[in-house]
Amino acid sequence: MRWLKRLGRSTAARRLVAWTAGGYLTLIYRTTRWHQEMPAETRAILAGDRPFLVAFWHGRMVLMRAAWPGRPQDLHMLISEHADGQMIAKGMAQLGFSTIAGSSRRRGAVALREMGRRLRAGAAVGITPDGPKGPRMRAKAGVIAAARAAGVPILPLSGAASRARGLGTWDRFQLVLPFGRGLLLWGAPLSVPPEADEAARDRLRRQLEGELNRLTAEADRRLSRPRVEPAPEGTAPHERKRSAALRAPLDAIETHESP
Repeated sequence: MRWLKRLGRSTAARRLVAWTAGGYLTLIYRTTRWHQEMPAETRAILAGDRPFLVAFWHGRMVLMRAAWPGRPQDLHMLISEHADGQMIAKGMAQLGFSTIAGSSRRRGAVALREMGRRLRAGAAVGITPDGPKGPRMRAKAGVIAAARAAGVPILPLSGAASRARGLGTWDRFQLVLPFGRGLLLWGAPLSVPPEADEAARDRLRRQLEGELNRLTAEADRRLSRPRVEPAPEGTAPHERKRSAALRAPLDAIETHESP
């Protein structure tokens, strides 16, 4: 399948894929009947001008377009600076979203500094705590470290769609289909004190993971979708031959947090 590899290296092909992805996300956003629910304190943060992090599972990222109506340019997505990551970034740009480029090769320092700059400017940053290669629905420490370093709350978010196809990928990616119902559930804000030690940060990581899994299970139940279980504790990240193409800066952020 060498021709497929050559196609994947083509700039024109990457642009076509990005354009197609943008069109698909726009289609499901406009043809699905969306409903959102959130606690009062989360609603207050979303309605205000305070910066924050949004945490959602990798397998539910398609739903994020619907979670951010109105001004998508205010949400900045953390995406690898590798060529494949930037293909995803171009797809997000089709919808008006901004992205933050970084790579684990550079240990996440550049991404963390850029995240801090945008958060200080009042923006929101979206992160997948289990991305880009798992284990599925298990939060990594990087999202807690990023919130602590920036001094911003984390808003948990998950959801489901009545018309969707669960793929057999490591994250059980939910491919939403048009003309269904969508449910988005926000959790209460999670704050990370600047003085939080390693044990406290790990408790907060587990708390975030538990809340995201609770929201996911509830959304699936209410839309009569098959429940997706987290990967067993201790599962190794998903390995793939081209995993370097989508390395996440989040993996290394915890080594660059502020003291």
